[in-house]
Amino acid sequence: MTHQFPSLSQEQKKELSGIAQRIVAPGKGILAADESTGTMGKRFQNIKVENNEENRRSFRELLFSTDPSIADCVGGVILFHETLYQKSDSGKLFPQVIRDKGIVVGIKVDKGTAGLNGTDGETTTQGLDGLGERCAQYKKDGCDFAKWRSVLKISDGCPSALAIAENANGLARYASICQQVCNGLVPIVEPEILLDGNHDLQRCQYVTEKVLAAVYKALSDHHVYLEGTLLKPNMVTAGHSCTKKYTPQEVAMATVTALRRTVPASVPGICFLSGGQSEEEASTNLSAINQVPLHRPWKLTFSYGRALQASALAAWQGKAANKAAAQEAFRSRAKINGLAAKGEYKPSSSSDKASMQSLYTASYIY
Repeated sequence: MTHQFPSLSQEQKKELSGIAQRIVAPGKGILAADESTGTMGKRFQNIKVENNEENRRSFRELLFSTDPSIADCVGGVILFHETLYQKSDSGKLFPQVIRDKGIVVGIKVDKGTAGLNGTDGETTTQGLDGLGERCAQYKKDGCDFAKWRSVLKISDGCPSALAIAENANGLARYASICQQVCNGLVPIVEPEILLDGNHDLQRCQYVTEKVLAAVYKALSDHHVYLEGTLLKPNMVTAGHSCTKKYTPQEVAMATVTALRRTVPASVPGICFLSGGQSEEEASTNLSAINQVPLHRPWKLTFSYGRALQASALAAWQGKAANKAAAQEAFRSRAKINGLAAKGEYKPSSSSDKASMQSLYTASYIY
């Protein structure tokens, strides 16, 4: 029988679990502001704004300097490497701006995807080399959690057993490195199953269950302390090209059922990615998930990028004069998702155009 040698002390475990619990306190979720330079360029292209460091800094400053009440619904913010070392208009480093609001600072640590030879365009995630050193430095620089995204897709032959196993083991190795004694970062485990395809709800549920089961087997094998982790999965939804439309209640039941079959109760929180849903869809589905009449031992909340920023970007348009309007759009959306995380959001017929617009991008990369 295998034996686990002591790794984390009780104090270290308490710190990790405490950080995770703070991030997913009732009604709170995560702002994913960790888009790469290239992805920010695509966002800016839509509003005809040049993709340079100052414009990226200005937009993120807008988000982070929003009214302190934002902390009522945002428990954590994930940053990109560049953003971690940028400053606000007042000259204060962004991590300090965020922490001053009582919000936990996180960092994206993966280095993107690479192809898996012999598969139908499937990928694995890069970035394990030197990860321990990077995590130790990020902890010194003010981060308390990290994020690593693995990507899988549904098609006739996907996801393959190789892709599932490779991505599960990569996530587990990353999570273990984050939690090591010298690092002390809470790992967000993100096995994203893309929205691409014409598969129905049932196929997505089946694949989600298989992927999550493999991920938690790998996390167990790598002795990851689950109480000091968070999960960032896709909601169970039909493929973007599926002709059948499902209600939020059907999405919610399929999602919670898949989670109940695979995710241990010791995991403090499950922070859904939006996966290309519109802002309104992501909020409505999250609220429905928190109303499902099944036992849910974890906090079920959000870790949204596009679905928290689309309206703010549309309001901003790269103009300083629009900063207040953009901040209000962001604050409003965050508040809506805070309600959704408690199952209390009721969709309104007066939702603005930007919040209803699909945010889907085929084969999405950060």
